[in-house]
Amino acid sequence: MKMQAGIMPELPAHGRFVELVARPGASLAELEALPAGEGLVVGLGPALVARFGSVKGLHGFRSLSGLVDVPSTQADLWLWFRGADRGEIAKRARLALRGLPGFEAVRQVEGFKYDSGRDLSGYEDGTENPEGEAALAAAFAPDGSSFVTVQQWVHRLERFDPLPEAERDHIIGRQISDNEEIGDAPEFAHVKRTAQESFSPEAFMLRRSMPWSEGGREGLVFVAFGNSFQAFEAQQRRMAGLEDGILDGLYRFTTPVTGANYWCPPVLDGRLDLANLAR
Repeated sequence: MKMQAGIMPELPAHGRFVELVARPGASLAELEALPAGEGLVVGLGPALVARFGSVKGLHGFRSLSGLVDVPSTQADLWLWFRGADRGEIAKRARLALRGLPGFEAVRQVEGFKYDSGRDLSGYEDGTENPEGEAALAAAFAPDGSSFVTVQQWVHRLERFDPLPEAERDHIIGRQISDNEEIGDAPEFAHVKRTAQESFSPEAFMLRRSMPWSEGGREGLVFVAFGNSFQAFEAQQRRMAGLEDGILDGLYRFTTPVTGANYWCPPVLDGRLDLANLAR
C-alpha cells in the first residue's frame, strides 16, 4: 500500500481541477476504475465517504466569518489532472469523466505553472514547503492516505501591482527581488501570519497550488495536503484574524471563493484502495 503518485512530485506545467457531486447511483466501482498514477490525484468528500463507510478525521470544509468571509463549497469528489500538455490533460479528463456516470461536475479550473513556481503576484509560492522525509510526515497518514484542502482564490492585482515594491513586500513578508524573508515585516505579513513553526502544534503541510486565469479573472488554486486538516485550519483561522484581530495582508488583494476538504485514499496494485470503505 502506498500514497497516490501525483502528490509528491513538483508542480506540472498544466493541471485541471474538477469537483463533482454524487448522484444517487454513484458507486465505489466507478472510483476504483480511475487510473491512480502520477497524472491524476483523487480525493473523496465526507458525504461520499459516509455512503460507504467512514474515515477518521475527515470532515467538510469549515467556513469562517468575521473580518472576512471564507466560504465552504464542499463537493463529493475532487480530481486533479496533471501533465505537461494541456490537450493531453483534456483528453484524459474527458475519458475519466465518461467513466463516472454516477457523478456530475460542478466546478472546473485550469491551472498552470508560472515561471519556477510563482503566484501571479510575482512572488514565489510554497517556499517553506517541507522536503524529503519531513514532507512525507506532513502530508501522509501511516497508511499512505492524505487529507487535502482546496480553495480557489480570485486576485485583484489592479489593487496590488500599483503599490510601491516595499509595500508589496511587506504584504507578502518576502522581498520579490531575492525571495528573502523580511525579518521586521509587519504583523499582517502573510509569511509571518502562516509561519508553520509558530503554531502549537506546528502546522506543517505540503502545498501544491497552481495559478489560474480565465474569462478576465485570475488567481490561485490553493492546494494543501496534510496528515490531517489541523495545520490548514490553524493557519486559516490566523489568516482571518480570529486569533488576534490581525487580518492577513493577502486579503488586501485576493479573496477565497471556494473551499472543500477531501480524503485521498492510498493505492494498492495500481488502483485506489477503497476496501476499508466497503460495508
